[in-house]
Amino acid sequence: MELREGGLDDPRVIALVAHHQAEARATTPQDNAHAMSTEGLRRADISFWCAWEGEELLGIGALRELSPDHGEVKSMRTAPGHLRRGVARQILAQLVSLARTRGYRRVSLETGTAPVFEPANRMYEAAGFVDGPVFGGYPESPHNRFMTLTL
Repeated sequence: MELREGGLDDPRVIALVAHHQAEARATTPQDNAHAMSTEGLRRADISFWCAWEGEELLGIGALRELSPDHGEVKSMRTAPGHLRRGVARQILAQLVSLARTRGYRRVSLETGTAPVFEPANRMYEAAGFVDGPVFGGYPESPHNRFMTLTL
């Protein structure tokens, strides 16, 4: 598996981002589904990463800078044919490593509470993330879970 920064112009990446958004919207009320579009992920404060095996896309993830000492994990998604292979764990490790390199003191994330999010929640917990306060302008809701990792 190779992790590469960028890729938002690749049709395979665009399709996976669209799949991620569609699933978020299908399992979470519209006001509480915060998956970003391809255009949103192009922001200057976001570093976007893809996991590849040769030319096959395995997954995506991004790190957004909220402040000079605080980052946010965004758009974590494994391609459907590669679930439960450790793809997301490797992308998350890359994003946390990048956060440390940037000098962030913590990394936060927002995820869902529906059953479809359970594997992701377990992965975040295994990586040391714990429930934390609402951040980044998100609304508090029973459909969202806010987690943080102190670096």
